[in-house]
Amino acid sequence: MGLKGFVEGGIASIVAGSSTHPLDLIKVRMQLQGESHLPNPASLQAFRPAVAFNTVAAGAGNISLPVEVPPPPARVGPFSIGVRIIQSEGVAALFSGVSATILRQTLYSTTRMGLYDILKHKWTDQDTGSMPLPRKILAGLISGGVGAAVGNPADVAMVRMQADGRLPIDQRRNYKSVFDALTQMSKQEGIASLWRGSGLTVNRAMIVTASQLATYDQIKEMILEKGVMSDGIGTHVTASFAAGFVASVASNPIDVIKTRVMNMKVETGAEPPYKGALDCAMKTVKAEGPMALYKGFIPTISRQGPFTVVLFVTLEQVRKLLKDF
Repeated sequence: MGLKGFVEGGIASIVAGSSTHPLDLIKVRMQLQGESHLPNPASLQAFRPAVAFNTVAAGAGNISLPVEVPPPPARVGPFSIGVRIIQSEGVAALFSGVSATILRQTLYSTTRMGLYDILKHKWTDQDTGSMPLPRKILAGLISGGVGAAVGNPADVAMVRMQADGRLPIDQRRNYKSVFDALTQMSKQEGIASLWRGSGLTVNRAMIVTASQLATYDQIKEMILEKGVMSDGIGTHVTASFAAGFVASVASNPIDVIKTRVMNMKVETGAEPPYKGALDCAMKTVKAEGPMALYKGFIPTISRQGPFTVVLFVTLEQVRKLLKDF
């Protein structure tokens, strides 16, 4: 039973992760919008007039000529970012880092799905055949934390490969594959860099897994108990969409900070842009406002919804195929 849960969860996770990878890439690019390790131009806008005066000499006196100050660059939405990526980097760029996604799902999601399945069977009440919601949440927290610790290196590589195209050409890392990324990071920044942001990854994974898996099981049980629908595709889609929405709302702030910490470039002998998760959160909110923590939420929910639907619908089908094994 234990090994079977890992196999089922792993297959479903790889299918879901690969099919929704472009949405995840757009989400990462949106989360990095406005990030700057220089003073934020938008924050200076409040302290300067819309029209400045440039004083020039003309004969015996000075003449002040108005010079219009350009506004800060406008933020763009997920669709515009997707179009921009295709125009500037090509269609294939939407799948940048997909090899890291596959490795991440193999390590992280296989572990969390399999471990959750073990705990679910262990903690299910034998008389009622159900598991109380608090136990589902606890099982999700434990399995998500363990899975994230195992899969963090692939997560770092995935974020960097997805974000590489937004950098100037001379600053791009140009990783050839996830294994090349892991090798270069180890050589240039040390083995510890593979677990950069691991605290955030673990926290996010605990929240995502607890909210996603617990919500899915709870909604599915409620639908079946009340006889709203039978145990089929309709029930699976409804429960998984609800699970995806709850997971997105709960995890987006941590996801933004995690993305920025993992993507930061640390130069030898130079002070890193962020000292840690809390420092990154404070700098982000100070420079861009509190809602910056929900930057990329639309592509997050747009990705989390389809991802969760594909994940659980595939999982239910794989379970049917492997029920005799």
